[in-house]
Amino acid sequence: GQIRKGGYIMIKGQPCKVSDVSTSKTGKHGHAKCNFIAYNIFNNKRLEDMVPSTHGTTVPVVSRMEYTLVDIDDEDYVSLMDENGETRDDLKLPEYPDNYAEELKAEFGEKELLVTVLKACGQEQIISHKESQ
Repeated sequence: GQIRKGGYIMIKGQPCKVSDVSTSKTGKHGHAKCNFIAYNIFNNKRLEDMVPSTHGTTVPVVSRMEYTLVDIDDEDYVSLMDENGETRDDLKLPEYPDNYAEELKAEFGEKELLVTVLKACGQEQIISHKESQ
């Protein structure tokens, strides 16, 4: 009962953002069921899950970080710098959405960009970018 639309839930071991929650009435065995429709936060695949309302479910710990995009190498690995000046080179350009990596490369050549990295369940991915002020 605590997971709402816009919240996060784990479905089939994947971190997802809830897009719709519906609750069915109690049946003859006395448990209402919650039907969750959610989308994977990394590739936007649609997943559904039905959980009895009295049972618990798992929720991923999702964190967001902003980095300055420093460089993109030939193998599509990015160099990122956080606000403390620490750099990291272990992230690859995202494969989802389809043309996003090309869009990022094109804009990187012209502007200084800030990228938002979403981290959950040991997985990290660039999910958005904006021009730095």
